[in-house]
Amino acid sequence: MKYWTLISAALNRKRWRTVLTIGSLTIAFMLFGMLRSVAVAFTAEVDFEGDDRLIVMSKLSFTDPLPLSYRERIRAIEGVSHVAHREWFGGTYIDRENFFPKWPVPPEDWFEVYDGFRISEQEKRDFINTRTGMVAGKALADKFNWKVGDKIPIIGDIWPKEDMTNLWEFDLVGIFEVQESDPVYGGDEQVFINHEYFEETRAWGKGTVGNYIVKVKNKSDNEKIAKEIDKMFANSFNETKTSTESAFSKMFAEQVGDIGFIMNSILSAVFFTMLLVTGNTMSQAVRERTSEFAVFKTIGYSDKTILSLVLCESIVICLVSMTLGIILSFLVFLGISGDLSEFAGDIAFEYSVILWALVAALLMAMISGLPPALGAMRLKVVDALRKD
Repeated sequence: MKYWTLISAALNRKRWRTVLTIGSLTIAFMLFGMLRSVAVAFTAEVDFEGDDRLIVMSKLSFTDPLPLSYRERIRAIEGVSHVAHREWFGGTYIDRENFFPKWPVPPEDWFEVYDGFRISEQEKRDFINTRTGMVAGKALADKFNWKVGDKIPIIGDIWPKEDMTNLWEFDLVGIFEVQESDPVYGGDEQVFINHEYFEETRAWGKGTVGNYIVKVKNKSDNEKIAKEIDKMFANSFNETKTSTESAFSKMFAEQVGDIGFIMNSILSAVFFTMLLVTGNTMSQAVRERTSEFAVFKTIGYSDKTILSLVLCESIVICLVSMTLGIILSFLVFLGISGDLSEFAGDIAFEYSVILWALVAALLMAMISGLPPALGAMRLKVVDALRKD
């Protein structure tokens, strides 16, 4: 680059100021890479071909129950492989701090729908045949030192028993693990309870379930099957809303708010602040070099060259910061993407994020660098030397 020596010298003139500015912008672009990826995941259109499981919930709210009788009607739809259901049990194990998800599920279908869980065939049979059976994730079993054969007491805070007592006792008949290639919400830090015992014993809500999980034979039929399910129960007392599992997870996470909007708002605030920081840095750098620009003009540098030199300084600062920030965000993202996927399906570090980061860097460089660059370009040699 013809003028690189001049640009480099200008950046090294106040080295610590340049380093601190680049450091601040690097953190901003690291946040951009991470938060923008999450925002993209939460604002993307539903991809019906991404999952082989559909979630059927009440059209009114995911907290409203659906009739248990829907199960066989859904199972009869062409293209459906297996149908399971679940209910949020709540409850407390010893202390409220020991929180973990507890789900009454049909044991005969559950591990067919969620074939990513690794559990022995014997433990599957024991889960089916044990009325008070429970299976727990390995991480949870290790945490509480549970072993197969233990009795696990749970205090019900949502579901009392028919005799209006709240103490439920379950027999631990199996311990499952989760395949990394098939992440499931809750992973191996949750338990599953035999739904038959729960249904017979609970005081109220009998004949209903929280939602249905539908395993399809072919992912390409997802959208067709989803529409058919919702059409089947349209205009009934319990209309349904069917979506992919990843879309349901996003909706569940977004109960705290519009995640995509929140992420974009944070980024806007961060970049507005960084714009002020960069603009102040460039303005200060130009003011300190007023006499230098006067000398440049005296020895023949054109106004356009002066403009280009200042803009290039701003562009170098922003592009270096962007590169470092995106690399850091990618490395951090590799470590947390698995946990995030439990809430929003497959969250990937999209190439579009890099493109948007480049656009943001160039835009920031132009906005922060153009005013001082124009000031340097319009500088009068006599006035500049007199000020010095």
